[in-house]
Amino acid sequence: MAAKKKGKKGKSADLIISKSRTKGAVKKCNVGAEFYPALDAAVRSLIKDAEARAVGNKRKTLKAVDL
Repeated sequence: MAAKKKGKKGKSADLIISKSRTKGAVKKCNVGAEFYPALDAAVRSLIKDAEARAVGNKRKTLKAVDL
């Protein structure tokens, strides 16, 4: 089993978003360190809500319409 990577200050790097891809998607601004956890939280919330919608519609597959 692979070990979790440790970020700065010993925190576990368990983000589901990619920092490098996020930074690459931003064209005209810098990306502050506090942006990544906030983006990660927003994405996790979207996934949770989409999952609830799929289950409510008696599906086991997430679809774009669930967003």
